[in-house]
Amino acid sequence: MRYGTDRYGDPISRLGYGCMRFSRKGNAIDYEKASREVLLAVEKGVNYFDTAYIYPGSEECLGRILAENGLREKVRIATKLPQYMIRSAAAVDKIFQEELSRLRTDTIDYYLMHMITDYAEWEHLKSLGIEDWIAEQKKTGRIRNIGFSYHGDTEMFLKVLDAYDWDFCQIQYNYLDEHAQAGRRGLQAAAGKGIPVIIMEPLRGGKLVSLPDKAEKLLASEGKGYTPAELGLRWLFDQPEVTCVLSGMNSEDMVNENARVASEAEPGHLTEEDRKLVERIKQIIREREKVGCTGCRYCMPCPRGVDIPGYFYYYNLMYMEKRSAARFEFAQNMGLRREPGFASLCIGCGKCEKHCPQHIGIREKLKEADRALRPLPYKLGIAAARKLMIRESREKPQGGK
Repeated sequence: MRYGTDRYGDPISRLGYGCMRFSRKGNAIDYEKASREVLLAVEKGVNYFDTAYIYPGSEECLGRILAENGLREKVRIATKLPQYMIRSAAAVDKIFQEELSRLRTDTIDYYLMHMITDYAEWEHLKSLGIEDWIAEQKKTGRIRNIGFSYHGDTEMFLKVLDAYDWDFCQIQYNYLDEHAQAGRRGLQAAAGKGIPVIIMEPLRGGKLVSLPDKAEKLLASEGKGYTPAELGLRWLFDQPEVTCVLSGMNSEDMVNENARVASEAEPGHLTEEDRKLVERIKQIIREREKVGCTGCRYCMPCPRGVDIPGYFYYYNLMYMEKRSAARFEFAQNMGLRREPGFASLCIGCGKCEKHCPQHIGIREKLKEADRALRPLPYKLGIAAARKLMIRESREKPQGGK
């Protein structure tokens, strides 16, 4: 296993274990199976285990496995504060204490503000005194590293990144999402500040494992024997800015395979031909795209605040994956931002089209994308969720500062 380091010089395995996808028996996690897989991962050198408060049964299962096998001192635990559930300073302490109990530990090695999508969410936590709370937990040793996991656009990521002296961050990143969400620009910005970057969704939830037939054949003929999963992981391990890649491993075969790739792959190991192959596979995947947007952002900023690249990214996603999944991701990652940048804000000035290298008819495509992404039921659902969030954010915090 290869290792990176955190800001304090402690080793982090390049392959991390994502504990959200432990196998289940009915409604409960299959403890015996999960235990075998975690023990094998530790044997293979994995020392970074990622869970969260809202993953059903995950914290309890991981804590039990580590305690019953005497592994706590050999691994690093990462878990998360569900910031979207926090309405008071007292709630932060309550949830944190519950997490310590579930995980059977006195210390969380890596603690994240979970699923930040907007700078306003960090501002809300600050209004509850989160900075003082973090300082106290780090002083007492109950938290060693503080970070955030992120879903949103690049510009907002950079703003959150600069808002606090973070020890690390976690982003969704893979070769299909290279210029979406935090993207390569966000990855490099974090690394440039000396902040370790943990990667989630390295294979887009399995989407980059089951490739179109045309892409499978291309990979088989030119891919050095790499499987689709191996190619996706190698693309990430090739980048020196990547500290750790999380994989939701739920079989011993998967643990063995991913650990092998992590031990072999080092930054810069891919050849130019390998990188061109990835681009060709991306192009095949995107043959069903509706808009030829590359995410270059030359069209931005929109004078009315429309998130043009974001719209086109999720519109294209509808035709590369399930439409309902793309709409949900749009609603979650764009629709619930403080300033969501809906296409309905467009006044048709055409400024964006003058700067588009792809010569896209942006104004018409935005209308088309908005109709597809926000049909009436989704529009009403997003509006209701936004109304609830705004109402709660205006309530006076209880126990805050």
